[in-house]
Amino acid sequence: MKASTTQEKRVPRISRDSLMSLETYAKERKLFRSRVLSHKKARTVQLGDHATLLFEDELTIRYQIQEMLRIEKTFEEAGIQDELDVYNPLVPDGSNWKATMLIEYEDVEERRRALARLRGIEERVWIQVEGSPRVFAIADDDLERQNEEKTSSVHFLRFELEPEMISALKGGGSLAMGVDHPAYTFTLAHVSDATRQALIADLS
Repeated sequence: MKASTTQEKRVPRISRDSLMSLETYAKERKLFRSRVLSHKKARTVQLGDHATLLFEDELTIRYQIQEMLRIEKTFEEAGIQDELDVYNPLVPDGSNWKATMLIEYEDVEERRRALARLRGIEERVWIQVEGSPRVFAIADDDLERQNEEKTSSVHFLRFELEPEMISALKGGGSLAMGVDHPAYTFTLAHVSDATRQALIADLS
């Protein structure tokens, strides 16, 4: 999954030197993958039966980069830098959360009909810190992931938090999430403590 963004804020860059070579990754992949899958559990939020948010961070994006290099057998410097340029903007930078949204339907025909009904859903996903208004997602930044007939099954979302929201979370404020779309509405009134703590760690 790839995305880029026009956002120019400071981001914790994953450098070329910090990546494993293809040979090293082949040896370490099983343990590294197990670590990442465990890490993702607290960062995954189910919004109803068909929408999932995976909140990305340095580790999840590092894994994506290593996997893409492995799949594409990329070892040349230019190709590696291309992957870094694509994925680095998906790492949160301290004042926001960045998430991959998956819209999932097992049946192909049902999925086709659902994606037609759900045009614009990516902009109707929200988070809410206790005592503050809802914050709706900024979706896909400079990418176009829908057309006049349907939306995509994968979106990249960014939630910008105000300083007072960050303070409230760190002070014990609760966190809610949901979707407010005419064809899909769901509210998770209280995000689990494990997820809340994982997301707080992304905030400076």
